[in-house]
Amino acid sequence: MAVYTEVSDEDLTAFVAGYGVGEVMSCKGIAEGIENTNYLVETEGGRFILTLYERRVKRDELPFFLGLMEHLAAKGVPCPTPLGTADGQVLRELCGRPAAMVSYLDGMWPRRPTPDHCAALGQALAHLHRAGADFALHRANDLSLAGWRPLLAASLDHADTVKPGLAAELEAELAYLESHWPADLPAGVIHADLFPDNVFFRGPTLTGLIDFYFACNDFFAYDVAVCLNAWCFERDGAFNATKARRLLAAYGRVRAFTAAELAGLAVLARGSALRFLLTRLYDWVHTPKGALVTPKDPLEYLGKLRFHQAVTGPGAYGLG
Repeated sequence: MAVYTEVSDEDLTAFVAGYGVGEVMSCKGIAEGIENTNYLVETEGGRFILTLYERRVKRDELPFFLGLMEHLAAKGVPCPTPLGTADGQVLRELCGRPAAMVSYLDGMWPRRPTPDHCAALGQALAHLHRAGADFALHRANDLSLAGWRPLLAASLDHADTVKPGLAAELEAELAYLESHWPADLPAGVIHADLFPDNVFFRGPTLTGLIDFYFACNDFFAYDVAVCLNAWCFERDGAFNATKARRLLAAYGRVRAFTAAELAGLAVLARGSALRFLLTRLYDWVHTPKGALVTPKDPLEYLGKLRFHQAVTGPGAYGLG
């Protein structure tokens, strides 16, 4: 359940009136997602998503996220477009929370991604990277290498209760990444959280990229590595090289990889796996019992990390 803040009919009507989209016809809470409160609002003027920002999203970073969506949508990237009021306000307040309305995107996220889905994703991700090249705002990735040691420290004492020996394994992996992390790779705006539930399709056609609230500036190839981990492992933990090859090939046809990016892909994939393992571990040990959201299993990403640790070259990802 991801509706943390209930909005009264009166408050909703007053809020939506500022956008000039007509009378509210219906409003339904959206259960998917864990960070914010989301409602599907239907008005005389169409369908929209109303978001109240709750947990990890900092208010002073919201202009970056909303501005980025507006910029990308103007460049043809299929992402939500923030609505503005008559006096130009995009970020407002509702029920004591920062809030915004964005356009609604048709489609469903793929519960079982296919190689075709992965190819469409790779193409869309490359277009996103190119479209964001002239976005004026900058946001550092606070969940990249410099942020992993304090994140690990916050959960280290509990790691072995999740799996015996996990604390030492994570310490060793982080030390390796700190000494092997690439430098000076092509960089710019990345999504940083493009899991299947953040990508919509209608049939084979990709119709939307959503949830830009981890977007930041970092290596493009790191964003690709996030997608390899999120899209190219099967439910039994096996890596699907066909999906990876289709994703990487489609990306490369829009934005060519450099030799340094391909050489560093395994390390970046290890870093991506560690990042999600650590955030899941933190949630696993710190989320109180009875909370509205059930934390995700961090050990899923331990298996992915171990796969990448054994990679000796791009061939493991389906590349010649």
